[in-house]
Amino acid sequence: MAFHDVRFPADLSFGSVGGPERRTDIVQLTSGFEERNTAWAHSRRRYDAGLGLRSLDDVEALIGFFEARQGQLHAFRWKDWADYKSCAPSRAIAPNDQVIARGDGTTRSFQLVKTYRSGSESYARPITKPVSGTVAAAVQDVPLYEGVDFELDETTGVVTFVEPPLAGAEISAGFEFDVPVRFDIDRIHVSVASFHAGQVPDVPVVEVRV
Repeated sequence: MAFHDVRFPADLSFGSVGGPERRTDIVQLTSGFEERNTAWAHSRRRYDAGLGLRSLDDVEALIGFFEARQGQLHAFRWKDWADYKSCAPSRAIAPNDQVIARGDGTTRSFQLVKTYRSGSESYARPITKPVSGTVAAAVQDVPLYEGVDFELDETTGVVTFVEPPLAGAEISAGFEFDVPVRFDIDRIHVSVASFHAGQVPDVPVVEVRV
C-alpha cells in the first residue's frame, strides 16, 4: 500500500457528491437522557466519483486511473470542489487566511491547518496535501516567500521557516489543498449507452489517514 502523489482528474470529480463524516457513539439512558462520545478527533470524508452520461474518453480515463491505483490498494489526491481553499470559495487566497500557530522563538516547523467556526465553537483540520504553488505564509501579517523564507513539504503539509518566528508571533497561511483518498471498491461497472457515450454509476472514494 502506498500513496500516489497524483490527483484524480478534476474535471471528472466536478459534480461529485460527498462531504465530511463523523462517528458518534450514543447511549440512551433509562432516564431518557443521552450520553454521546466519539473516538474520532477528525472527520473523514467520503465522495462518489460516479459519472453520469459522459464521453467514452472520460470513461476510459476513469478506468485507467482506477487500474493504475490497483483498485483500493493505493491512495491518491482528490479535489473537493466544495472545500478546497483556505478561504471562502469566492475569495482569493491570502497569507493571513488561517492562523496555524504562534511562535515560541525556537520551533521552525508548523502543520498547515484549516479552522472551521460556528458561533463560539471551532474545529482545526490538519491539511496534509497542499497544492503545489498555492501556499502563501505570513508572520505577524508580514508576507513571506516560499523558497526564500520558508520551505513546504507537499507530502505532509508542514511549513518550515528559515528563522524561527518570535515567541507569541502569529503565524498564518493561505493555500489550496487536496484530500488524500482511496477507492472504496475493487470493481468498476461501466454501461455503454451509445457508440460515443457511457456511464459509471457508482465509484465511491473515502479519505485515508496520513
